[in-house]
Amino acid sequence: QVQLVESGGGLVQPGGSLRLSCAASGFTFRTRNMNWVRQAPGKGPEWVSGINAGGGITRYVDSVKGRFTISRDNAKNTLYLQMNSLKPEDTALYYCEVPSMGSRGRGTQVTVSS
Repeated sequence: QVQLVESGGGLVQPGGSLRLSCAASGFTFRTRNMNWVRQAPGKGPEWVSGINAGGGITRYVDSVKGRFTISRDNAKNTLYLQMNSLKPEDTALYYCEVPSMGSRGRGTQVTVSS
């Protein structure tokens, strides 16, 4: 079955960086577009970034453009999100998803606070 396991979250000060990873299994990762989605406390899910199957096309929500970078390693079945210049409003549970399959991981918590 599809498994998506996120890691790399944590507590970081404003202006800091984190790199999230999503290890995928149970499907042909290299053929699927992937997303990062986040959910802040008391709010609904927010799409953050997406990448196509080959990795050559990426998109971002306006609030993270220039700060976050999505990438993937299809040989390792892993999706990444490099997050720089973090802000308190980036605090959320981040999870990866396969939009075509309706599958999401359990997420990794990112907290930006001084």
